[in-house]
Amino acid sequence: MKLNGKKALVAGASRGIGLAIAKAMAEAGAEVTLAARSFDKLEEHAKALNGHALKLDFTSSESIRDAAQTVGDVDILINVAGTNLRRRFESYTKEEYNHILQTNLHGIFEMTQQVGARMVERGAGGKIVNIGSLMSLLGLPYLSIYAITKGAIAQLTRALAAEWGRHNIQVNCIAPGFILTDLNRDMWQEAKMADWLRGVQANPRMGSPDDIAPLAVFLSSAGADYITGQVIAVDGGYSTTAVWPFEP
Repeated sequence: MKLNGKKALVAGASRGIGLAIAKAMAEAGAEVTLAARSFDKLEEHAKALNGHALKLDFTSSESIRDAAQTVGDVDILINVAGTNLRRRFESYTKEEYNHILQTNLHGIFEMTQQVGARMVERGAGGKIVNIGSLMSLLGLPYLSIYAITKGAIAQLTRALAAEWGRHNIQVNCIAPGFILTDLNRDMWQEAKMADWLRGVQANPRMGSPDDIAPLAVFLSSAGADYITGQVIAVDGGYSTTAVWPFEP
């Protein structure tokens, strides 16, 4: 689990899951670059971790290219950036569709292509960890466009693991379950949502970004050298268990 001497880039590190992962990476000994579009607090977070702050907008190819060139060679790439809009499928506009795909998929493709190419060329191996979603594994309503992107991230993970394994680059995906973040905080304020979760999930509590970070560190460490192409749910058991009211 130690990452001493490793350079890590966390793309989407200004808050939530990305920030929690950046903190855990630094605690494990990595030199961390925190990248995000929201730059106001990013420098403060980076300074606290003895790391670096990097401006990155996943909707801009120029920004992605500049960020990849600035950070240079890294040992670990963590792709966290993402956005979501909950709509009925028939209500999405073309603009909303394009924005979600650009942020959640196209931008990650461009960043991974550029950073991964340097890993391949350098010949020293590397780790890539993508942050997917339960939508990488399951279907839930009102998330159709988001699901397109997260399903694609899971398949990209598997394909790159097969392609880059010969270069000693491991590529894996974490699929967070119901993790409380700024993207969904309002939705989970309703009491009926908490009641529903207690009735369907083995571990009845909401997850937090700190529940995701330890797995990201492990998958970035030497302990995961023989793990690749995996989509691993961190979801309190939601995707694999069911709860019912029967008591023997």
